[in-house]
Amino acid sequence: MSFEPTEEFALKSDQKDELRSFRNQFNIPLKDGKEVVYLCGNSLGLQPKSARDYLQTEYDAWSNYAVEGHFTGKRPWMPYHKNFKSVLARLVGTNENEVVAMNSVTVNLHLMMVSFYRPTESRYKILCEANAFPSDQYALETQAKFHGFDPSDAVVELHTRAGEHLLRNEDILKTIEDLGDELAITMIGGVQYYTGQYFDLHSITKSAHAVGAVVGFDLAHAVGNLPLMLKQWDVDFAVWCSYKYMNSGPGSVGGAFINEKHHKSDLPQFAGWWGHNEDKRFLMEKGFKPIEGADRWQLSNAPVFNMASHLASLEIFEKAGIDRLREKSLRLTAYMEYLIKLDGNKRLEILTPANPDQRGCQLSLFLHGGGKELFNRISARGIIADWRAPNVIRVAPVPLYNSFQDVYKFATILKEELNR
Repeated sequence: MSFEPTEEFALKSDQKDELRSFRNQFNIPLKDGKEVVYLCGNSLGLQPKSARDYLQTEYDAWSNYAVEGHFTGKRPWMPYHKNFKSVLARLVGTNENEVVAMNSVTVNLHLMMVSFYRPTESRYKILCEANAFPSDQYALETQAKFHGFDPSDAVVELHTRAGEHLLRNEDILKTIEDLGDELAITMIGGVQYYTGQYFDLHSITKSAHAVGAVVGFDLAHAVGNLPLMLKQWDVDFAVWCSYKYMNSGPGSVGGAFINEKHHKSDLPQFAGWWGHNEDKRFLMEKGFKPIEGADRWQLSNAPVFNMASHLASLEIFEKAGIDRLREKSLRLTAYMEYLIKLDGNKRLEILTPANPDQRGCQLSLFLHGGGKELFNRISARGIIADWRAPNVIRVAPVPLYNSFQDVYKFATILKEELNR
């Protein structure tokens, strides 16, 4: 990729961008009457302008039909979760019967652990990356305790080599091999939230299966960020949220993938009536008879208002296409990296892998001193980014709504404030 460090280059790049019109489908916050440079989609995606209409449709259905809204209206509520299947399946690379929109990411993780973490006296260890997102850490710790194991022994963390910020894939695979038949399950974040490192999910899955372990991933920072092929990679399960790259609103509904090879198994699970046989759900009988497919892990009926904005965003993804978004993302992120490195300021270090195949659209900028002060200064100038202790500014040029001009403005302000 060839770039130029000029605003003219950024403007020309935007003019040539075939996805540029999608920016107009999102509400961009204002500061002092001007649009901010919003680079925080890895934490909370922007609001689709269509979300308001989607929500209003359901408010109108509630108003006009009341309980009958479950069966009538533009999108009846009873099967509402089925509206998401085709798009979600394409985003994560699966069949429709293997995905379901439900609950939140941590609830879904616990539900999956109930089914897939089945430790024995000899095979009980859980493998995750060190400094995983706190929800994952707490879930794995308490699952180990629930089964009577000491988390300090049962939960094995993957640490980087001394002086390095990123995990080497060969070290992950070697740890899996060394754990061997002690390893019950690997549960790693697909894209590491702090560094932005995208792990080789295929090789991890293959290696873990070779020693007889189950493989799951937290894809909260991966879904909607880059293409995934969970079916082809033979992943056992995955969970995610929808409020980051999928722009579905704060605390919006999560999702899960369960490989169809497990659908007819005798896996234990915590059950709810929405996972019960649809034809007999309202007979109100004892005895859980699960729906076939990922839907069996549902607990409750759809939170329709919560889901409406999720549907609005996914329909934008359907039009844009994840492959086209990835193509733009590679160029947009590389342009940001180019502009940042051009200044050569020794105070700043990019933690995220330089290899585009090992990252999504996030760059994690480590500041050797004065990071929070710098973050506050660029925030005052209309840059919305994300601060993470001890000294990292995370920025994510999201291809759906960020422009090359956004990246140029950010890099210019960052340079000015770094050189103050």
